[in-house]
Amino acid sequence: MRVLLVEDDEMLGKATAAGLAINHAVDWVKSAEDARLALKTTPYALIVLDINLPGESGLDMLAALRRDGNNIPCLFLTARDAVYNKVEGLNAGGDDYLVKPFDLDELLARVAALIRRSQGRASPLLRHGDITLDPAAKTVEMAGKAVALSGRELAIAEILLSNIGRVVSKTQIESQIYDWNSEDIGSNTVEVHISALRRKLGRDFVRTIRNVGYTVEK
Repeated sequence: MRVLLVEDDEMLGKATAAGLAINHAVDWVKSAEDARLALKTTPYALIVLDINLPGESGLDMLAALRRDGNNIPCLFLTARDAVYNKVEGLNAGGDDYLVKPFDLDELLARVAALIRRSQGRASPLLRHGDITLDPAAKTVEMAGKAVALSGRELAIAEILLSNIGRVVSKTQIESQIYDWNSEDIGSNTVEVHISALRRKLGRDFVRTIRNVGYTVEK
């Protein structure tokens, strides 16, 4: 899933982006203004948002997004640790609040929980037939046996299993698995990964809807 990180501190932003990239495609910007531009052009699963930003604060930015009807999940990441600060963040429309300095594992767990909640899922595992995908552990099993998938294959499988019964277009898949720094985007890259998933998880795992996209049927 693709995440937008809004953090103006160079060192912390670099470290946080690298940590989030373990499980997600990550775009990192340093101001509310740049975040607004990114949100206009790219579909994100979640925002990780600093409060103390140059110019417009993270609180004001998110409050404006909520007034505009944007319900993207948001995790505030900030050094403000007083209770009233947390209340202020949640009242501005935040879904969670993590105080700096933070543990990377906790950040990843909170991000995963927020994305899962936004998708209406209670279980951290994605299941379909005898296939089980664990997004946090980055593992896939079929009939109880581990299946080795590449990072891109696993990301596409996660997208498809999060949308069982719905058609996901090639463009939607690309927008979720590639960030601004990705260099391996080719015209048939998604098709190659889909072919690999069929080879490893069964030919019937993914159905192609011609000129529309791909689906895992219920």
